[in-house]
Amino acid sequence: MKIENPFENGHIKNYILAYVSVVVIMVLFFIAASVWNEPKNYPKKEFVTQTKEKPKQERSFLDDDKSKQKSSEIKLMEVGY
Repeated sequence: MKIENPFENGHIKNYILAYVSVVVIMVLFFIAASVWNEPKNYPKKEFVTQTKEKPKQERSFLDDDKSKQKSSEIKLMEVGY
């Protein structure tokens, strides 16, 4: 079986037609997808930055107790090396 040059036998026209048909099909699918699938609009979320309540002070007392416990667990060595 002999391999023939596609430029000499006129097969290049078939290759170009195949490429163009694939491009046309891709463009048609893109147009169909953009026409029938309308973008959905979602409501924009707004975050409240001003709060009426003051933060509770109880939490700072708990944090102080934890820091005292942590400091008591650590013992320093008497001699440095």
